[in-house]
Amino acid sequence: MLLATGTAKAAEPIQVAWDPDSIPPFPAVALKALKLIAGTDTSLLELCNLIRSDHAFSTAILRIANSPIVAFPKNVTSVLQASMLLGFARLRSVAITVGLRAYFNNSFTPLMKLCWRHSVACAIIAERTAKSSFQDNEFAYTAGILHDLGRVVLATIMPAAYARVLECGADQPQDLMQIERELCGIDHCEAGRSLVTAWNLPEAFVEITACHHNLPSHCSKANAIVSASCSLADSLAFGVTRYRSPRSYAEILLDFPETARSRFPAEPEELYSAIALEIKVLESV
Repeated sequence: MLLATGTAKAAEPIQVAWDPDSIPPFPAVALKALKLIAGTDTSLLELCNLIRSDHAFSTAILRIANSPIVAFPKNVTSVLQASMLLGFARLRSVAITVGLRAYFNNSFTPLMKLCWRHSVACAIIAERTAKSSFQDNEFAYTAGILHDLGRVVLATIMPAAYARVLECGADQPQDLMQIERELCGIDHCEAGRSLVTAWNLPEAFVEITACHHNLPSHCSKANAIVSASCSLADSLAFGVTRYRSPRSYAEILLDFPETARSRFPAEPEELYSAIALEIKVLESV
């Protein structure tokens, strides 16, 4: 379907096509790992064998298992060993993270790097929040990785149009989404919802991709964590765009559950450094 966009804040109208059925899917390993979240399959060995069948994923998993993120005292030399060390839930999350990185398909442009770092930062914050709030931290991490799936794909298939979206700037996320609709024909939240449906991903990711810019008080518990984590990642300079009216680190912390809020550093620099280190490791795989 061809979508003609408006001209607001743009030199001329742009015409772009959004057809989720024609968009390259996630790598097979990552898609399989995602579908395991639905509870239709819980086999660590099956996921391990799937990873071993893909050279790029095998290499990436081994490098992560031997990285400071895991900090295992001995060298991990096989995917099976890495699987046992990481456990099913963590292996699944790592496979999805590697899948997002692989989706960029060697086009790791500055825009792609911004999208990647924002997603990972959001995932790390969401995982930490869920763990301290006695919620499913592995799901929270995966939700954080995937919350901006629509933006990642828009930036991948429409790089020029999306670069113009960012050039326009915005006061808040809702303003940015309006510009996306004008220049790309669809906003990244609706694009994310469309992809979750087209790729037959678990229903749980519909709200995550479509509603993560809602106020946390208007979200489910899982999406409230992602929403707050997305905002906090932005405030820590892991944003894709710079908003003209940003909220402060201290203000955003008030969106988190009290049990999680008390475990974040008082100053943002400490949290930024910890996240930046993990991102650096993941970017090297």
